[in-house]
Amino acid sequence: MKKNPQIKGIQVALVTPFTEDGSRIDEPLLRAHIERLVAAGVHGIVPTGSTGEFTALTLEEHKRVTEVCVEAAAGRITVIPGTGSIATKNAVELSRHASEAGADAIMVVPPFYEGMSPQELSTYLRDISDVVDVPIVYYNIPGATGVKLSPEELSELSKLDGVRYLKDTSGDAVALGALLSRYSDRITAFNGWDTLTFYGLAAGAEAAIWGAANFIPELAVQLWEAVAERKDLEAGRQLWAKIWPICDFLESHNYCAGIKAGLDVVGHSAGPARRPTLALGTDECATLVQLLKSAGVAVA
Repeated sequence: MKKNPQIKGIQVALVTPFTEDGSRIDEPLLRAHIERLVAAGVHGIVPTGSTGEFTALTLEEHKRVTEVCVEAAAGRITVIPGTGSIATKNAVELSRHASEAGADAIMVVPPFYEGMSPQELSTYLRDISDVVDVPIVYYNIPGATGVKLSPEELSELSKLDGVRYLKDTSGDAVALGALLSRYSDRITAFNGWDTLTFYGLAAGAEAAIWGAANFIPELAVQLWEAVAERKDLEAGRQLWAKIWPICDFLESHNYCAGIKAGLDVVGHSAGPARRPTLALGTDECATLVQLLKSAGVAVA
């Protein structure tokens, strides 16, 4: 029997803090970052995903990040580690470890570089589901994986044991709308595209898996409370007018570098991104500073 956690609200696509030379995970920084997010009122964290630079982690580092996150969250918020990999063997190992470490669910991206056939994708997800007792969030990011499924095909994944949720990072608002209305009885879709967050919440998404929430968690939580809880669209629009330019900036640059720059700007550094990702330039950081100031966010 799979566990059935309540996944809702602002789920932070978590960064992985590194030491200044990028050689090691900075565990004290990771724990401190999680404490700040909990204090800001977020509902969960999603470590070792794209924002967490999972492709730059060794298997042991990947596992350790999951362990630290589960320990630091201490049951106060949900923890949904990304466990996908190019090789099924590694995805199974990471998924089993996350389940045993106490994660509430796992997020699984299909193998990337070579697009998968429907049969290969089903087999991959079934192999993972067989070794875990937590639900799977399918990570739909066709721009990175080459696996492009229609809303109906995505909903059909729920026929596989344990696949209950979907993070939609397609950037396709029409498809997200279909998932949230026509197929919501089959699979629960979360928004995973920053500039569609307001639309996704207004359309009924039960959660947003959101990288920008690393450095604007208070604004992110305020948006959730206005739109999803109070149903106050006017208050939501006013908040979104502040937030959207920040999200647009992130989507116009290297995303991981932008998130880490944002954390630097607000005075909570998570160290550098790992190579080959390079830090944003001085002019880009200056632009981000102005966007944050305009949104009323205190900068260092």
